[in-house]
Amino acid sequence: MTTDKACKRAVRSRMTKTGESYTAARRHVRSAMTEPEIAPLPPRIAEPDTSEAAVLAGTGRTWDDWFRTLDAADATSMTHTDIARWVAAGFPISGWWAQNVTVGYERARGMRAVNQRTDGFYVAVNKTIAVPAEVAFAAIVDPDRRAMWLEADLLRLRASTAPRSATFDVRGETSRVAAYLTAKGTDRVTVTIEHNRLASADDVVARRAFWRERLASLATSLV
Repeated sequence: MTTDKACKRAVRSRMTKTGESYTAARRHVRSAMTEPEIAPLPPRIAEPDTSEAAVLAGTGRTWDDWFRTLDAADATSMTHTDIARWVAAGFPISGWWAQNVTVGYERARGMRAVNQRTDGFYVAVNKTIAVPAEVAFAAIVDPDRRAMWLEADLLRLRASTAPRSATFDVRGETSRVAAYLTAKGTDRVTVTIEHNRLASADDVVARRAFWRERLASLATSLV
């Protein structure tokens, strides 16, 4: 999508909400894409997942800068896709950062709940275990070894990169599980289980408790 198309989409959105003429709405949107007006910001409903330092390093702007820009463009009336496209088209940042900025804005403005992504809710749990990464990886991807700490056939392997990551389908569900392993020297590893595409915040609570228990069982089976 070109910058002009993204700008027109934002202009139409602002016109619908404010009743402004096309010219007036376009002036506000163009201003937001160049030098947004400095004005007090409303309180953040929730903090973005990405830190202030990281977003500044990755985009050249602070979160407050982004919030002012997107508020001026009336982004709260846009869909997630429209915001991300508008940011990607109007600013010299990658598509990944455009998505990151969009999610951070949605969280700050109460448009997205904690642990919510575009494809549903997610939860991540981790545990450091005193074994080499290769040992933990084998216990996760090998079905027989996995059955020692997790119900047999609950997960079906989709893809893996030894000894760093693996992704799985969940039996009877549309959710997915990812395992990430970060070596801590030669004899310790941090295992992170991320459960994605969950239906609700209640699922997040239940799966967090479940995976904490299962990671404890994994550790017990290995040490």
